[in-house]
Amino acid sequence: MYKLAVCTLLILSVTAIDVTNSVWTSHDQKAFAQIKQSGWGNFILNFGELHLTTGGILAELNTEIAKLIDELDEELAEVHHQYARRTDVHNREVNRLSQEIQDKEREVFNAHDFYDNVLIPQRDRFAAQLEQLQENIAQNRKTLNEATVQRANDHAEFEAKVAEHNEAISAIDESLQLLSQLESPSLVQIQKVQKNLTKIQQSLKRHSTFQTFIKTLLEIAVEANFADQGALKEILTAFNNLRVQLVDSLNQLTADEAEAQKDFEARVIQLNQEHAEFQRAVIVKTAEIEANANKIDQTLDLIDELHADLDTLNGQLQAENDDYAFCTDVYNATVAEYNKELNAAHQALDLLNQPRFTDYVKSQLKGAF
Repeated sequence: MYKLAVCTLLILSVTAIDVTNSVWTSHDQKAFAQIKQSGWGNFILNFGELHLTTGGILAELNTEIAKLIDELDEELAEVHHQYARRTDVHNREVNRLSQEIQDKEREVFNAHDFYDNVLIPQRDRFAAQLEQLQENIAQNRKTLNEATVQRANDHAEFEAKVAEHNEAISAIDESLQLLSQLESPSLVQIQKVQKNLTKIQQSLKRHSTFQTFIKTLLEIAVEANFADQGALKEILTAFNNLRVQLVDSLNQLTADEAEAQKDFEARVIQLNQEHAEFQRAVIVKTAEIEANANKIDQTLDLIDELHADLDTLNGQLQAENDDYAFCTDVYNATVAEYNKELNAAHQALDLLNQPRFTDYVKSQLKGAF
């Protein structure tokens, strides 16, 4: 039997199964051709032929081949199992990455929204507020300078009016002194008084508020008949009344000047306080602008970082999809190959159980010996 098996293996190794043998129909030859294209189908036919040529029992052959087919089924089931596991891993990874991408996109949107709708308007608003504060400071100093110049002008005007009043009062006092000497005047005295009054009249400034009235009185005094004591008394009374008005006016001017100076000093204090407030506001606003600029830089850095993270996540998702697609291609090719081999194996097993295959083996043995 051993010698026969060896001889048979030699024959199979050289010629394998001769599908052109007369025991095969054209349909059998076509089936053989298809089975021979499969590694497992070809192996089963050769194994069956070897088994039978060495005296093996067909039932045992069926059992062994069935075991081989079961092993193929188990291997195919393991392929399905591993692919199912890979699919579960893929789905979990895609869900995880998709969620992280969605979260990261939300962070990117929020960062851009914060930059566009909060930080930039805040920057522009702060800049406008700082510019307004600087304009307020400039206007404050301008107002102070204008008030200072006006105060100086008003004070100079006040001093000029005081000088006018004092000059008028002095002229009235001098005129009263001269007129008081004319109770029983001689001709020489009258001429002397008239000469002095004329001198006073000519020395008065024309722009003085009271000068017109004073000049009128002096003209009356110069042309009056000083021998008439009644007329002289009226002139003295008029001069005294005018002097009282001038003194009252001078006192009012002095009081008004004091009040104006007080108001000016209060205004200076107010303006300086406002200036100090503006200066403090500038310091605060400058700090806010600096903080805003720092926040803008930080936000831009964050946006760049978020975009980089998003690119990484998208890259990971793409890599996972590519790898899973490759695994799917391998899986499909492997399953197709297993199905092809299993189909061929089943066909080979079916062919082995046909009487024509046994007849073929017997004819091969007779031809060999």
